[in-house]
Formats: sequence, C-alpha cells, structure tokens
Amino acid sequence: MSARESLLDAAFAALARRPWAAVRMVDVAAAAGVSRQTLYNEFGTKDGLARALVRREVDGYLAGVERALAGQGDVRERLGAVADWVVSAARGNVVVRALVTGCWSSWLPSVSLAAVPSSSAVPAQRRADGALPSPGELVGVVRDRAAAVVGAGGGEVGWTCELVVRVAVSCVVAPPLPGEGGGGAGELVRGVLYRQGVV
Repeated sequence: MSARESLLDAAFAALARRPWAAVRMVDVAAAAGVSRQTLYNEFGTKDGLARALVRREVDGYLAGVERALAGQGDVRERLGAVADWVVSAARGNVVVRALVTGCWSSWLPSVSLAAVPSSSAVPAQRRADGALPSPGELVGVVRDRAAAVVGAGGGEVGWTCELVVRVAVSCVVAPPLPGEGGGGAGELVRGVLYRQGVV
C-alpha cells in the first residue's frame, strides 16, 4: 500500500474517534507510519488531506456502482443491485452518506465542492483539488452510468435509472420500517420495475 493510501486510511479512521477539527496531522502521520513531511508532501495542508479523502470516497462509491452494474442478472437485478449498493455504501461510510445526501455533520471535513487552486506536484492531489460532485451531480453520474449499461442514455431509460438512484437515496434518509414489507431499496426497485414493465 502506498504512503498516500495509508495516510488516507489513517485520516478516515480518525473520523471514527473525533471530529475532523480535532484530527491532528501529526497523529495521522504517526498512525500511517510515515513522517509528517511525507504527509505534507502528499497533501500540502489539512484541507488538501480532507479533499483527497472525500475524492477517494467518491471514487470508491462510483467503483461500487460499476461493480453492481457489471453483476449477474437482468436489468432489474442490476439496477436493484445499484440501489442496494447506494444504501449500503451510505450506511457504512459517513463521508459517502454526506456526499449522497448533502448533510455534512460537524464531525466531517468541511470541503468546498468547487475546485480549489492547486500548486501540488502530486497528480493525485491535483485531481483531488478539482471540483467534487454535489448530491445532484452524483445522482446524474450514477444515472448516466446505469443508462449506458442498460443500453440508452436518455428518454424513459434515463428517467428510470434516475428514479432508481433517487429511491435508493430516499432509503438512506428514511429507511423502510421493519415489518412493513420493506426488504430494502433493491427489493423495492426490482418490484416496481417488474410490476411496471418499464425495463
């Protein structure tokens, strides 16, 4: 594992113990087993570390979407798998939850979604300093990737794929109550698509 990944892992783990404002760069470096200078060489500042952490979580979230879309089964199964992934990723990762809902707690890094000027010599940091997606933009990215797999980019297929993502995000914000037949976002999506014969 690279020093950069070790540092990002250490920063993410620190969020489980204290608010981002209380996370110290020296502690992140020590937890990753690298020098503070290596940390500053990779990220520049604590804000740079925060942006890189958020960028990594965006990338991991979208990689999970790709895995769900590449899975076995018909279109309903794969779109159901996307819905399940959106919910499980958001429930298991506080940064992803904030990204998909737009609700950033005081424990999380406060990062601007707009691109910031970057003077970093590290390509990964220059990418992290670029624009980060808003919740609506993230819905659009997942919708477009799903529509491409389904076989069309617009029209009814695009709307169906957007609906899938929005249903999943709604299940993150307001999970189905136990005992109401709500087996989760994927089951809900599969059932609706089957009954409507949309896809």
